[in-house]
Amino acid sequence: MFAEGFRNEVQVINTVLSYDEKASAPMAAMFGSSLALAISDIPFEGPIAGVQVGYVDGQLLVNPDPDQQEKSSLDLIVAGNSDAINMVESGAQELSEEIMLEALLFGHQEIQKLLDFQNQIVAAVAKEKVTVELLQVDEALQSEIVAAYNKDLQLAVQVEEKLAREAATIAVRDRVIADYEAKFEGHEDVDTIMRDVAEILEQMEHEEVRRLITEDKIRPDGRRVDEIRPLDAEVDYLPNVHGSGLFTRGQTQALSILTLAPMSDTQIIDGLGTDYKKRFLHHYNFPQYSVGETGRYGAPGRREIGHGALGERALEQVLPSFEEFPYAIRLVAEVLESNGSSSQASITAGTLALMAGGVPIKAPVAGIAMGLISDGTNHTVLTDIQGLEDHFGDMDFKVAGTREGITALQMDIKISGITPEILSEALAQAKKARFEILDVIEATIAEPRPDLAPSAPKIDTITIDVSKIKVVIGKGGETIDKIIAETGVKIDIDDEGNVSIYSNDREAIEATKVIIQNLVREAKVGEVFTSKVVRIEKFGAFVNLFERTDALVHISEMSWGRTNQVEDLLAIGDEVDVKIIKIDDKGRVDASMKALLPKPEGYEEPKKFERNNRNQGHKPNHHKKPQGHDAKNSFGGLRMYEHKKNTKED
Repeated sequence: MFAEGFRNEVQVINTVLSYDEKASAPMAAMFGSSLALAISDIPFEGPIAGVQVGYVDGQLLVNPDPDQQEKSSLDLIVAGNSDAINMVESGAQELSEEIMLEALLFGHQEIQKLLDFQNQIVAAVAKEKVTVELLQVDEALQSEIVAAYNKDLQLAVQVEEKLAREAATIAVRDRVIADYEAKFEGHEDVDTIMRDVAEILEQMEHEEVRRLITEDKIRPDGRRVDEIRPLDAEVDYLPNVHGSGLFTRGQTQALSILTLAPMSDTQIIDGLGTDYKKRFLHHYNFPQYSVGETGRYGAPGRREIGHGALGERALEQVLPSFEEFPYAIRLVAEVLESNGSSSQASITAGTLALMAGGVPIKAPVAGIAMGLISDGTNHTVLTDIQGLEDHFGDMDFKVAGTREGITALQMDIKISGITPEILSEALAQAKKARFEILDVIEATIAEPRPDLAPSAPKIDTITIDVSKIKVVIGKGGETIDKIIAETGVKIDIDDEGNVSIYSNDREAIEATKVIIQNLVREAKVGEVFTSKVVRIEKFGAFVNLFERTDALVHISEMSWGRTNQVEDLLAIGDEVDVKIIKIDDKGRVDASMKALLPKPEGYEEPKKFERNNRNQGHKPNHHKKPQGHDAKNSFGGLRMYEHKKNTKED
């Protein structure tokens, strides 16, 4: 939105002073940036504005609130001026090209209201725009160089192979620069002249590339306008990772590496909104060697961050839910070589890595980058643009998706805007290309593998009642630490009672599940257990049902005949089959051995006495027999039996 040749530095700073989660801060920042430029004296071909578009229950929404966005199958940002769209960024749940186009046009229509508001403010308070000197080359010098060297540059640009084309183009440039350095050696304006020479050569190459495509319909590498470069795909390229995929398209190649981890390794996002955990991470690396250059390594740049985020939006739409696949998932795309659209190559490579690693994605995702050459009257949409076409073209329109629909969009343009007709043509052409790439993916690996790589951690998940979380953790983490020490697993418990167990040993996971399930388990009347005798008293025996839950088998419930002493039938450590016959309101459990035995013929039930206020010792670790003075009265059953003997009724 600045004039060609504008060289002045412009900086717009947005500061969030107050935050309302129902009003998008990025959209407010875009509006504020445009308005600040529009009312200033800085030359600016605006205003512009942007909106978010959602899609809920078949209806398009503008600037959806957080609740609506949670339900939305579309997260689209559209920006533009009064005439056309000039920026798009989107994630979508496999929506069709028709719905996406409708959403884009809907967003552009809503933008007009924001532009009208800005124009009212501009009319009231705007400053007069200053006149700035635009970069212009010497016209006589330009005519001279074009006449002498344009034919040589045309031939160099038409060399099909990238490195050979670059070498031929550089050779022409170097020859022109050497000629003019010699011609103007010692001239007082030699620096200005040589700057103009370099700019003229750039313009010549720019115009020749565009002319070839629009007039001759010839691309620099000889392809048709809708033709993809040669494709190749491979899985398991790396031997000792959880999954890997290598995707090559022409001279662009990306290697994606999958890592699976416990949910405790999720990334906590601490932004302006509510904190949340990010389960899926997609990172993109673009080393200098991928384009045959050297350079300093540092923190990821905005390009790497942006391409990684685009891939993340494209792929997260097809990931399984936590319930289906309780893993944190990380993909790292290493661009090994680049000649255009490496971000889309990283998406396709990511699909290969996920499927090879056994992640049960809903469908494969492929990405393609579309380009545009327009002279204002005629236009040509290009499929699978390479570096030169991106550099000298008017649009970079990236489309990723499955066979069912689009999962991500991103568009940046260098002209004033894109019309609905161009958008429709680009989406249709991108769909055709996407399907060609999906054919290659599916020929390489038809579906996600049923099993994880041997090196991947095995994970299983169980859900417990939220009230039982403290039981599993124990005081100061004592219980859970003991389980981990005994089994060698890793355990994560979230606030909703989801317990994830991680280990390379499947048997250890299963053993841990049993321990936890028994910890939180509650006995039910009618259940049958094979239990160990853990304590013997005169009135009966306590058996351990599971973990910390014991049951009392009263002496009268041991056999159908009379039992004089518990020790006549049981000893500590014996295993017996018991059936739960009663659980009182305090959770104390009564069990019976004889309920599992056949009743003798002619058997008559003896008169039973009520037992109240007994302490059956159901608390953890209360298996020790009372000693000394308190031994007689510490068990409710015995105490009540003695009391009943002294009643008048007896």
